[in-house]
Amino acid sequence: MINLRMLKRRQSLSSAFDSAFAIEMLKSDKLRVRILLGAWIATFLTLFLLSALFTAQFQSAFHGRFNDFRVGLLIGSGLTSTLLFIEWMLIHRLIKKEKDGHASLRYLSALIETSVPTLGLFMSSQFLGPVYGLSTPAPFAYGIFIVLSVLRLDFRICAFTGAVAAVEYVLFSWYAIGQNNLSIEPILIGFPQHLFKGCLLLATGVMAGVVTVQIRRRIFSSIEMIAERDRISRTFGEYVSPAVMDTLLDLKPDLRSESKDVCVMFLDIRNFTGFAEKKTPEQVVQYLESLFEFMIEIVNRNNGIINKFLGDGFMAVFGAPLSDGNDCENAVRSAREILERVKEEVERGAILPTTVGIGLHAGRAVTGSIGSALRKEYTVIGDVVNLASRIEKMNKQFGSQLLISEMVSDAAGREAIGAVSKGMVDVRGRESGIQIYQLA
Repeated sequence: MINLRMLKRRQSLSSAFDSAFAIEMLKSDKLRVRILLGAWIATFLTLFLLSALFTAQFQSAFHGRFNDFRVGLLIGSGLTSTLLFIEWMLIHRLIKKEKDGHASLRYLSALIETSVPTLGLFMSSQFLGPVYGLSTPAPFAYGIFIVLSVLRLDFRICAFTGAVAAVEYVLFSWYAIGQNNLSIEPILIGFPQHLFKGCLLLATGVMAGVVTVQIRRRIFSSIEMIAERDRISRTFGEYVSPAVMDTLLDLKPDLRSESKDVCVMFLDIRNFTGFAEKKTPEQVVQYLESLFEFMIEIVNRNNGIINKFLGDGFMAVFGAPLSDGNDCENAVRSAREILERVKEEVERGAILPTTVGIGLHAGRAVTGSIGSALRKEYTVIGDVVNLASRIEKMNKQFGSQLLISEMVSDAAGREAIGAVSKGMVDVRGRESGIQIYQLA
């Protein structure tokens, strides 16, 4: 069953991609015109250089009329260069205005540009003879226009360019062969071979279009992957381990609301209010960072996530969004490591004398990303959260540092973790009491 939320998000991303991609297509098209203009000028200069070096051969091939051909080439080159420059200016203006040009203009420019080799064929045939014009380099220019059409990043334009090249070449070949009245090698006047060349030009255009489709698809996939990575990173911030983040990115979870078994940890720094009263805000932040730095690392390493910071503590979750099946064991191990690390840091003077209280409870909860389009947060909702908070507060009542519920004790192995029963304890706001166990 298709997830409508995922579908809508993909459609929204696709729409934004198409809008931004239209401008990038214009920039790519601008580059294409610039390359064409440079290639055309380079071809023109090369031809004139060759004609200067091999004047006798050119005059012989053109039956003494090469100078006339050169004048026509000069006029045609100037006209072509002017048209390309005008096209470049129009594209440049559209980019500045962030407007996409009308599709019909792109087809018109493709038609005009791809007709340039045909014009070259026609001019050559007037001086060399109809069939001999087909043996000039002019037909190879079709390939240049087809290859550069890839920069338009549009399958239909690429295929259209190939079709124009194929149709014009085949029609000119048919015309040239029909006009021939000389005794020429059959291979030169065989229409099937020229028809086959036309088919190759069409196939080249279609293949160029397929390349553009693949480029477009790869670009969209890359953007979609980046957007997904950004979405998950925004949801979990820096509060999951790199391994968990990599797994989330591989799974690409929708993070919609769902019911899951989780183990919730509440941690509170004792006497924090009195401490903060005597310190500057900067000192308070520095103190909290010195504690949270290793606490976050411990939670992450034990496959948990810090879901919320509570000023003088935090709420951590084991089992959501991912679970390794040992959520309660991971939570107990994480809590004990935190207590041991706090003791070590205090003893070596790395942090001020500090005592923390931790409460753990396991149960069913609704997890997922909630909020609006402007702000979303991954959260855990349910009685398991409220009860874990109540259990943490009971540390003051028992003078303990780590209390767990019966659910956590059973799941983690009561004897294995050395849980000491505190009996049934009444919980404010609840009709029935709960069995509590002390670990520290």
